[in-house]
Amino acid sequence: MKGSDTQQEHLFSFVSQEDRIPKEHPLRKIKTIANNALREMSQAFEKIYARIGRPSIAPEKLIRCLLLQILYKIRSERLLMEQLEYNLLFRWFVGLSMDDQVWDHSVFSKNRERFIDSDLAHQFFEQVKEQAGKAGLLSDEHFSVDGTLIEAWASMKSFTAKNDQKDDSDDSKNANSGGRNEEVDFHGEKRSNETHQSTTDPESRLYKKGKGKESRLSYMGHVLMENRNGLAVGGCVSTATGKAECEAALELVDEIDGQHRITVGADKKFDEKNFVFKLREMKATPHVAKKITGKTIDGRTMRHDGYGISMRKRKRIEEIFGWMKTIGSMRKVKHRGRIKIDLNFQLNMSAYNMVRMGNLLKA
Repeated sequence: MKGSDTQQEHLFSFVSQEDRIPKEHPLRKIKTIANNALREMSQAFEKIYARIGRPSIAPEKLIRCLLLQILYKIRSERLLMEQLEYNLLFRWFVGLSMDDQVWDHSVFSKNRERFIDSDLAHQFFEQVKEQAGKAGLLSDEHFSVDGTLIEAWASMKSFTAKNDQKDDSDDSKNANSGGRNEEVDFHGEKRSNETHQSTTDPESRLYKKGKGKESRLSYMGHVLMENRNGLAVGGCVSTATGKAECEAALELVDEIDGQHRITVGADKKFDEKNFVFKLREMKATPHVAKKITGKTIDGRTMRHDGYGISMRKRKRIEEIFGWMKTIGSMRKVKHRGRIKIDLNFQLNMSAYNMVRMGNLLKA
């Protein structure tokens, strides 16, 4: 018997939001971890908000919204607010009831700017990491470091000569005047970070990851990973200067708690005399892949079994970068400026850790 196509709307619903979300939905564990972290940050929230005036978006709801934007790859605040209008799962995760009004996208963006100006993204990451430590998921002895290229939200057309400097090429060759998106032919020109700068994102730098790769306006993202379960325990974004990877890696290693001896795994580009020497000064054994020529790592380090284990474990850091660029929002950032990109990087690491922790705790 064919069922009837009845479309009568009901005035009331007797099924709660909580009952509509499947018990095994992965967002349940992520929400629990996020709520535990946000609960510990309540005093930090009180310090950055005034006690009088019109209430703003609750910081707890703001952070949950930003996590959804990463986990579901929502490209703009406008689309995120649209999803919150009719997506029951998103409303449940953020903490909105069926009758709560969704914020205007411009209001949400202004509140996000306040979040950027504070240090809350880093504090949230630390709280998530602390939960992983209490659950016994972190190693305090064995770590790995690496960096990845983050493409800036800027076109190569914006990479023009700095003030008081002009291109040697003919202007008629470079641009056809008229219109917002001019035609620019920069092939054959000599362009470098010393003479040129992006007008869209001045902090980005022209950089290429390796030989034979094309140069792009980019930043560098750095991650410190513990080797037990492959969780990120530190990270930052720096300007792509060519020397940023070793410098950022040393800063991340220096922030590890305790005075005990540790091991730090890394690939062969970290096989430099200055980097290896400073690691040893920090009581860190450099488990760095050796170069074919000009190597610094010798038999003192390579003869131990732990060196081979670190060589296998360090490759898992690519899983973090891969997740952040495919599932997350770090392949090509939607913000401009290192500070804003660093905020997004911290949230992406937090999101990755929560997804990973949910799977580990379930197992």
